[in-house]
Amino acid sequence: MKKISTDKAPAAIGPYSQAILAGKFLYASGQIPINPATGNIEGEGVSAQADLVCRNIGEILMAAGTDYEHVVKTSCFLADMSDFGDFNSVYEKYFTGKPARSCVAVKQLPKNVLCEVEVIAYLGED
Repeated sequence: MKKISTDKAPAAIGPYSQAILAGKFLYASGQIPINPATGNIEGEGVSAQADLVCRNIGEILMAAGTDYEHVVKTSCFLADMSDFGDFNSVYEKYFTGKPARSCVAVKQLPKNVLCEVEVIAYLGED
C-alpha cells in the first residue's frame, strides 16, 4: 500500500490519508469544499461547493497518476436531498464516464458543508 498526498488538495483534517493506492486501486478519502491554499471552506450553495470538491478530487487523482475516467465508484453525501439536482449538474461535468455511485443525504457533514464525495479508481490496464 502507498499513501497518496498532494498539497493541491486539502490536507486531511483527521487521522487519515488523502488517498491510499492498494494494488491497482486508489481509495480516496471523502473530499469537502476546502480551498487547499487557505484551508477555508468555500462556496455559497451546493453547486459551488460541489465544484470545489470535484476539483480537489481531480488533484488527488492526478497525484496518483490517474484521472476521472478511471473512477469506478463514487460515494456522495448531501446535507439536504433537495440539492440532488444541483449537485448532479456539477457532478456530471467531471464524472463523464458515469462510474457506479451511491448518493445519500446525511444528518450532518464535517464543518457543516453541503456535500462530500469519495472515490475509488482503477489504475490497472484499460
